[in-house]
Amino acid sequence: MNESKGRILIVDDEANARAALSEILREEGYETETAADGFKALGKIGSFGPDLILTDLKMPGLDGIGLLKESRSASPTSVVVVMTAFGTIDSAVEAIKAGAENYLTKPLDPVTLVAVVERAMEKSKLLEETALLRDRLRERNAFGHIIGEHASMKALLDTVSQVGPSRSSVLIVGESGTGKELIAAALHRASPRAAQPFVRLNCAALAESLLESELFGHERGAFTGAVGRREGRFRQADGGTLFLDEVSEIPLATQVKLLRFLQEREFERVGGNETLKVDVRIIAATNVDLEERVRRGLFREDLFYRLNVIRLEIPSLRNRRTDIPLLAAFFLKRYSQENGKSISGFTEEALQRLMNYAWPGNVRELEHAIERGVVLARNDRVEADNLPPALAPAPGQRGHKPTDTRPPVPGSTIADLERHAILETLKAVSGSTSKAARILGISPRKIQYKLHEYGHAGGAASLVQPSDDE
Repeated sequence: MNESKGRILIVDDEANARAALSEILREEGYETETAADGFKALGKIGSFGPDLILTDLKMPGLDGIGLLKESRSASPTSVVVVMTAFGTIDSAVEAIKAGAENYLTKPLDPVTLVAVVERAMEKSKLLEETALLRDRLRERNAFGHIIGEHASMKALLDTVSQVGPSRSSVLIVGESGTGKELIAAALHRASPRAAQPFVRLNCAALAESLLESELFGHERGAFTGAVGRREGRFRQADGGTLFLDEVSEIPLATQVKLLRFLQEREFERVGGNETLKVDVRIIAATNVDLEERVRRGLFREDLFYRLNVIRLEIPSLRNRRTDIPLLAAFFLKRYSQENGKSISGFTEEALQRLMNYAWPGNVRELEHAIERGVVLARNDRVEADNLPPALAPAPGQRGHKPTDTRPPVPGSTIADLERHAILETLKAVSGSTSKAARILGISPRKIQYKLHEYGHAGGAASLVQPSDDE
């Protein structure tokens, strides 16, 4: 069986005309479907998915012009060709202005019909390919410069792809420097709001009196220095996304107004009485435990639940250590180009230092370390001494961390024994905090907390290799 040359929906209130057109076009290799009027045609667009809609102009109910306009949203890549009697050419011209690809005059000439359909089908295929390329480009660009092959990052990016098209509020949690703003921007680019504004606000960077004005705007004379009306970030983000970084720092009084917006989608400017409505998606981020702040009365519980509709947790760099070489190579290329240098990579010792360090500042700290390395590099590779001194091994060590696994000698503190037990158990289970927690009889959260503590104390957490189940 030959492959179909395309799908054509034929719309005409005359049954004989529909049948004749269908027969001619089927013989030419097209797949056809018919409808007696515009309303019936709209009902078939979704299931049939026509490449071309061939419609009469004069029909009862929804006519050809109405169908043309309605089909734009129902099937954006479908091309429309209209048919009209010889005496109503003006209507055909109107259809062309409304977006029809071409028109045919009745009675139809089969040769002309086939020629017009072939040209229109080429246009339809071009529109379809363009839409596909646009979708692929949008999908590829959605993640921007987010680098990660570790299982934890792949799972995160899969969730971003799934959550992006919704309008639900998202709370992004993670340590400083993990890339919360990049994830927020990826959510925006993966959403239908991608062409609209993505507006950022660091809630910790402004005093309480200024934060409310920055969010909601103010009227002239609302406070000293308010010499005119000013629109806030909500109005700036209308139709798009508002990213609230360090949302935990919003004062309680302002939290009330933010909660009202999330509930009712409306607000007033500071010092004003006019109620404003905007269409804004909220994405919030924090590097602190918001639940703990709720328990301490520093953050409203109802606001927390409004923001925490979708929760995304970004793993720390030390828990996805296999991504370090990928990130390092990315930053190396960027800063080599910016500094006009030709640097091909890292020496073995430099790469070893990158892999062994605990990275308390996460990806941001790694980026700054690579930038320094590139600037100070004298050869075609970044050497260990070009990296920040904090990455150097402690005195007495030579590159790798100590491999002595003997238990602490008598006289060690309880903290020493605990540290030894946690690290050695993690090594035995290939870095799985959940397995180590079951063996030690403690919670995975406590192990993660201790690893964070050890990392700040001297990079001991780098002894632990990442585990795909974390």
